[in-house]
Amino acid sequence: MGNFRETFGINDLKNKNTIWKALLAEFLANVLLNFFGCASCVSASGKPQGLVLIALTFGLVIFILVQTVGHVSGGHINPAVTAGMMATGNITIIKGILYIIVQCLGALAGSAVLKALTPEDLHKSGLGNTQLGPGFSPVQGFGVEFFLGFILILVICGVCDPNRPEAKPAAALAIGMAVAVGHLATVDFTGSSMNPARSFGSALIASNWTDHWVYWVGPVLGGIASALIYKHAFAAPTLGPLEIVERYTTTASDEKELKRLDVNRRDESLP
Repeated sequence: MGNFRETFGINDLKNKNTIWKALLAEFLANVLLNFFGCASCVSASGKPQGLVLIALTFGLVIFILVQTVGHVSGGHINPAVTAGMMATGNITIIKGILYIIVQCLGALAGSAVLKALTPEDLHKSGLGNTQLGPGFSPVQGFGVEFFLGFILILVICGVCDPNRPEAKPAAALAIGMAVAVGHLATVDFTGSSMNPARSFGSALIASNWTDHWVYWVGPVLGGIASALIYKHAFAAPTLGPLEIVERYTTTASDEKELKRLDVNRRDESLP
């Protein structure tokens, strides 16, 4: 009975303050992601928005949000991430399901706010609704989204590995860069969703469900695959207390040395 409660996460529901804070963080993060991210896809001038603009917006928004709410909920902000964490046992089943529900509701709310705050003639663009590019079949779209989910969750597993404490300070930046790279590479292919909730919110508001399954099945399966591969093939070995202290000490010493060299270089450059 104890293992059942632990596996499914029934005990998570007992700590109401913690679970509600985490759910609120995931909801709000997805509101902001869909509002700002999808806003970058909407052009008030009538000209198509640039690829770099869209990629940087999504990447920077994710960087900011993970940095802000990561300590509260883990900063999933994406059902594909949550699915990967559930597959590897890093989050319980009940908590994972609740995360996915609030992520979708948050994305829907973000897209709804975007629609409410923009003129009606701009709604024809789809308000950031993800669609397959011309000539792309649903199977090809699935493959693209599979690899987008794969690389994103692989990066997340790598930089959030508890046995790699030296990688933690750069985690949010690395995750944001992975999102930006995905958009730079594949916006013209599938809209570069990487995130089922993000596509769900914009699809519901735009009333366009064409090939919508691609944006769920692709990233979720890709995320689960990469999470399992990382766990069983790439995960860093467990560190003892002394090794953890040594790594932190080495990292801190390296940072101090870099600062010292930088100060010396500046002093030498002064007249």
